[in-house]
Amino acid sequence: MAKMKRTLSDEEHAKAREAIMMHVRKVVPYALLVAVATGVYMFFQVFGTIGEDGLSNFQILLSIKAFLGLWLGLRGGMQLFFKINPWLFKSHLFPFGLVIIIIFLSQLMWEF
Repeated sequence: MAKMKRTLSDEEHAKAREAIMMHVRKVVPYALLVAVATGVYMFFQVFGTIGEDGLSNFQILLSIKAFLGLWLGLRGGMQLFFKINPWLFKSHLFPFGLVIIIIFLSQLMWEF
């Protein structure tokens, strides 16, 4: 996007950015719902039984990922189906941060 701004005037840049964002707003909520649906399915397939010692490290990380993913999915579903803006954290920085955290948790899960 930074290179695009250098080659376009401010007005052209605003129009081009809005054209891209129009498509992003249509795709992202559906992608969140698909991610949540597959995550819920995998949660029930992978979680396993709780041992006598309690939750394993893998199960703890999977539970944290599930909570963060469900929050993102609920946010996307509210926007998509009910046209409700998020209750909290209206910027895109927080949800993007949650996605990054989920990716790092996925990498940690390989260790357990």
